[in-house]
Amino acid sequence: MSKTRFKKYGANTGDPRIDTLTRQLVRDIGPGENADLVEELISSAIGVYRDGLERGDMKIINTAVKELRRSLHVFEPYRAIRKVAVFGSARTPRTDPNYQITLKFSKAIVRKQWMVITGAASGIMEAGNAGAGSKGSFGMNIRLPFEQEANSVILKDPKLVTFKYFFTRKLMFLRESHATILCPGGYGTHDEGFETLTLVQTGKTEPRPIVCLDAPGSTYWQDFKEFLEKQLVKNEMIHPDDIDLMFFTQDADEAVDHILNFYHRYHSMRYIRDLLVLRIEKALTESQLDDLNRRFASIIRKGKIQQSLKPFEEEKNAPHTFHLPRLSFYFKKDCHHVLKKMIDAINSF
Repeated sequence: MSKTRFKKYGANTGDPRIDTLTRQLVRDIGPGENADLVEELISSAIGVYRDGLERGDMKIINTAVKELRRSLHVFEPYRAIRKVAVFGSARTPRTDPNYQITLKFSKAIVRKQWMVITGAASGIMEAGNAGAGSKGSFGMNIRLPFEQEANSVILKDPKLVTFKYFFTRKLMFLRESHATILCPGGYGTHDEGFETLTLVQTGKTEPRPIVCLDAPGSTYWQDFKEFLEKQLVKNEMIHPDDIDLMFFTQDADEAVDHILNFYHRYHSMRYIRDLLVLRIEKALTESQLDDLNRRFASIIRKGKIQQSLKPFEEEKNAPHTFHLPRLSFYFKKDCHHVLKKMIDAINSF
């Protein structure tokens, strides 16, 4: 096999003959609006082969692509339904108050037409699936040498996906959920929690409700919050407002209300190049728009917040949002803790 190295990782292989064959192959498969991306995927695969990577490296790439393809296929029919990711210990017994409050939360959120995604194992994850029932549940299991057999609620459900790699599983948890519930748990729970917080804080994923839920009488999340304030905030490792990215409660119904209120008027967001677009459920009045521009001028890089009643041309791949009004502005991307406050303000109108 040739050891030829590509000069850059672009949209093609750098070999005109192979690029022509790739385009012809995609045409032979059939028409599609994403043909250009299919060509890039094939070119990337050819690049991996020609780079002479070790077989183990190639297996990582191959397995990751297959896992993402499988999980995206499972979730695609449910994209229009909001979902909450529930994390917590697999070792929590059913008699534990934290199991019971998770069960109560899942029952309540499903009654609001949401669905629940868990890691599919026992303990808190089982409580999440049991409360949602098989119809309202997804499971994203991970292959481990211990502790991680899928629970009976989701075991034979077609909405169960099993992953080899944590990184593909974590990506799908964020990709497919709209809120996060953190219940008492071990390293895995904190791993997922900090991953979510980091991505929201840095703007690598959309703002979302992140709820720390434990049973009355527990000090689990109180102790965690005190650690963040004493060590991270006091030592200026995070902004004081970054604590507000989380909501702490010991009431399942309050957790549900917090999530629903976040999406009371705010719907979703996306970037169109440097322009941030917030989709909202109901148009703002002129005075409400003026209020936003006045209160949040510090996070506007240039111009001001504008409102439009039609989608942008670049949003044609999201037809389920076409009916929604839009707010758009040039956002200072180091102010995500303030962006959440802006969403809270929109929801309060």
